Amino acid sequence: MKIKILTTILLSTLLAGCATYYEQNLKLQSLITSGNFEAADKELSKDTKGEEGKNRFLYFCNRGVVAFMNGQYELSNDYFNKADYYVEDYSKSLGNDALALITNPMVKPYRPEDFEAVIIHFYKALNYIYLQDYEGALVECRRVNIVLQNLNDKYKKNKNKYSRDAFAHCLMGLIYEAAGSTNDAFIAYRNALEIYEEDYKELFGVKVPDQLKHDLMRTAHQLGFGTELKFYENKFELEYQAEEADKGHLVFFWMNGFGPVKDEWSINFTNTGYNDGWITLVNEEHGMTFPIYIGNKSRDQQASFQNLSFLRVAFPKYRERKPIFSDAKIVAEGTAYPLQLGQNINAVAYQCLSDRMMREMAAGIARLATKKAMESIARNENENLGTIVSIVNAMTEKADTRNWQSLPYSISYCRVPLDEGTHNVQLEAGGRMDHSVPFTFNIKKGKTTFFAFHNLESEK
Repeated sequence: MKIKILTTILLSTLLAGCATYYEQNLKLQSLITSGNFEAADKELSKDTKGEEGKNRFLYFCNRGVVAFMNGQYELSNDYFNKADYYVEDYSKSLGNDALALITNPMVKPYRPEDFEAVIIHFYKALNYIYLQDYEGALVECRRVNIVLQNLNDKYKKNKNKYSRDAFAHCLMGLIYEAAGSTNDAFIAYRNALEIYEEDYKELFGVKVPDQLKHDLMRTAHQLGFGTELKFYENKFELEYQAEEADKGHLVFFWMNGFGPVKDEWSINFTNTGYNDGWITLVNEEHGMTFPIYIGNKSRDQQASFQNLSFLRVAFPKYRERKPIFSDAKIVAEGTAYPLQLGQNINAVAYQCLSDRMMREMAAGIARLATKKAMESIARNENENLGTIVSIVNAMTEKADTRNWQSLPYSISYCRVPLDEGTHNVQLEAGGRMDHSVPFTFNIKKGKTTFFAFHNLESEK
């Protein structure tokens, strides 16, 4: 029995290694961040275990992003649908959970962060927009807050603060307007405003986009809501200026840089002693205290826990990849339209990990307790065997550093009113360097043209 246990642990150690998930997939990430999406697609195609492996959610998401960037919108949605199905169908494997308790969570199928499960629907909405399927895009926008609610309902304690998505409502309003449903657009914009004001400013440092203010006032004016228009003019300290009739619109989404990658950090705990079946692990630096009940364990196991004095538990953390550009604008017909920050994915990622850190720590402590129990059993049989198990436990103590690494750092947007016809416009980005990209759009009177562009430049 002890040989089987050690063999399992040692194999897991060798397979996992010391590298983070980012380091293990550096070639793929380099191809994506350099914009070589055809090569990235070929690299993903080589992963014969991707569709069934423990990282299949990340595999499908990367394939979805690559297909999107290659202009294969239906194929992109096929991949995102598979990732979305996995989120809905995620179920625990008792075998994988047991193995994770004696090794580390990297051996289990990857369970996406809540915001990762949400961003799927942003990409799907963009795909549907490009396919001229506005109803399909609206379905994806509605799914965002449903997904967030369903995920948060599963947490009995330490619920997520990221429980509503303002940008999803913003996008919904843009699509409703494009589809001619001005009243629904006004409602969506109003809901977005509420979430930006109540949640986003404090949690993510994102203020109400000026573009949203103008969209709210414009739709109120179009609907003849004079009282509401006056209310928003006073609230925003802006005077609404009606635009010329017969304009078309360009809605430009700017995806900037890349979101964070997961790394690892560890906390050292001190055992303050045994008392009536309980031991208490304490870290004074972070003000953490974890009582663990061990009273129903054997005498040998209790003795092992009583003698523990110093323990290390590994946890995930994010490492920011700061974008090269800090701001951008669209220049059309001699007029500049600043791109407004709508979603700070980097900040959302950090908040989501912070929200679940207590749950993560509880799992880490459970993993530690199980490992020490195994060490005690082995040491009782043979002192050398116990030493080996102790070494292996230290080697396998590892945080789950997997995450969706092809996501942008942030998403900004603006609306540009244009006359019917062909227009040459410029995306002008600034920051640690200046960058300009030309585009040509054919604008139709009374219609909305959507376009998304991803500036890939960011820190490695």
